[in-house]
Amino acid sequence: MKRTYPNDENYQVSHETIYRSLFIQARGALKKELLQHIRSRRTMRRSRHKSLKGEGLGQMTDMVSIRERPATVEDRAVPGHWEGDLVFGSKNSQIATLVERHSRYVMLAKVDGKDTQTVINALIKQARKLPRELYKSLTWDRGSEMADHKRFTLETNIQVYFCDPRSPWQRGSNENTNRLLRQYFPKGLDLSVHSQAKLNAVARQLNERPRKTLNYETPAERFNQCVASTG
Repeated sequence: MKRTYPNDENYQVSHETIYRSLFIQARGALKKELLQHIRSRRTMRRSRHKSLKGEGLGQMTDMVSIRERPATVEDRAVPGHWEGDLVFGSKNSQIATLVERHSRYVMLAKVDGKDTQTVINALIKQARKLPRELYKSLTWDRGSEMADHKRFTLETNIQVYFCDPRSPWQRGSNENTNRLLRQYFPKGLDLSVHSQAKLNAVARQLNERPRKTLNYETPAERFNQCVASTG
């Protein structure tokens, strides 16, 4: 409609308005029928543009929204922008997962606790393994493990961006990788028994798996090309 009526706002409507009409105004049988055509099958919708403020941030301060992330990060054309998360197991165990958006290259870090000091220390250690050109930003969700994100940025010069509340799709590469990791680390198992060497071996297997989205190159091949270009 914007292309057909570029100069007449009366004939333009945003996708957000359409969704609001569907989820809020539609009722009864009509709503049930319409929801069947939505790919996600969700019965509720949260705006992607909802502010981070006033969302129960707790001790999380000075968070930079994902909406302030440079446009060059979005199209994945420039390497060096990462997504991260924690994968949890039993007995309060967890693994930090990191995925580079351009190449889908995976790094896994053994984390001895989910408190922010422990997690940030592990992330700083991982960051120092890479050339500065290949680690420019990190996108994470709003978990309390990142409360000390300012120290991470201060020590690594890597900017941290935070997703909107309950929006895991904003870290799509990381979410997909975490699902693959469950083949190696099923839910309900104690992850603390795995050494860093074991985590490196699993990451290597993922990085050597050809990906359709990479035109059947492997993440390792794509990432190594980026490393070579920085040298």
